[in-house]
Amino acid sequence: MEKKQDRLIRGTAMDGRVRAFAVRTTQLAEELRRRHDTYPTATAALGRTLTAGAIMGSMLKGNERLTIQVKGDGPIGQIVVDANAAGEVRGYVAEPHVHLPSNSMGKLDVAGAVGTEGFIHIIKDLGLKEPYRGSIPIISGELGEDFTYYFAKSEQTPSAVGLGVLVDTDNSVIVAGGFIIQLLPGLNDDEITAIENAVGSLPPVTALLDQGLELDEMLRWMLPDVRVLDETEIRFQCECSRERVEKTLISLGESELTQLIEEEGQAEVVCHFCNEAYQFNKDDLQNLLNQAKA
Repeated sequence: MEKKQDRLIRGTAMDGRVRAFAVRTTQLAEELRRRHDTYPTATAALGRTLTAGAIMGSMLKGNERLTIQVKGDGPIGQIVVDANAAGEVRGYVAEPHVHLPSNSMGKLDVAGAVGTEGFIHIIKDLGLKEPYRGSIPIISGELGEDFTYYFAKSEQTPSAVGLGVLVDTDNSVIVAGGFIIQLLPGLNDDEITAIENAVGSLPPVTALLDQGLELDEMLRWMLPDVRVLDETEIRFQCECSRERVEKTLISLGESELTQLIEEEGQAEVVCHFCNEAYQFNKDDLQNLLNQAKA
């Protein structure tokens, strides 16, 4: 069955007192699984973070962008995700070859891979002199609960966060996606309780997406009066290029480039985010050395 296009919808409910986001990130998670050769548990951890990043990126404006760093004490080490308001997302895990036995619920043990001690850092480049930085301790390692905690503590916005990745027996991503529901001022206790009950009764995100449920239908399950405002295509996009790598090599300076030419005679630079490898032979390096001298 052909996978549906990745996209994100943004809406409001209850007379503008609730903000709602839902996203499908299946193709994005699969693209990065393929590029980084992640094993299932690492795929799920990266996929959940990519999903949160895609939604949080959609909360930005213009050329603003954000970086999520999940630094736990689990075997996958650091997870890094970059996202912007245009729906462009990229990411990686430090140790992609991590797969653990299923947890007590019979699901991929994301908390075991991420760890339960550590921090999540959110860095937003809002075009100001200094980027905004928010940090929270990891409270569960499952990531959905951790991002819920981030919104409550760092942005003072009560939120419900659902993130999910379903991995096939051949390690490929079947579906990935999630939602964020944010409660704004003006809701009474009964309304908040009704939303909490609706969110609590929602089946797993992956089950709904796997059944073919559309994003707006997922939101209506929790918020019957939701009004979709807009939608954005979500896609993998890396900013690396041979030109950028050349500039980085030139910035090493004459002595380091000379040493590289004499000792190695070639260089390979691999991008963390997309795993693209850039090759430079001796002539290429000599050309860069000439530019460094200029």
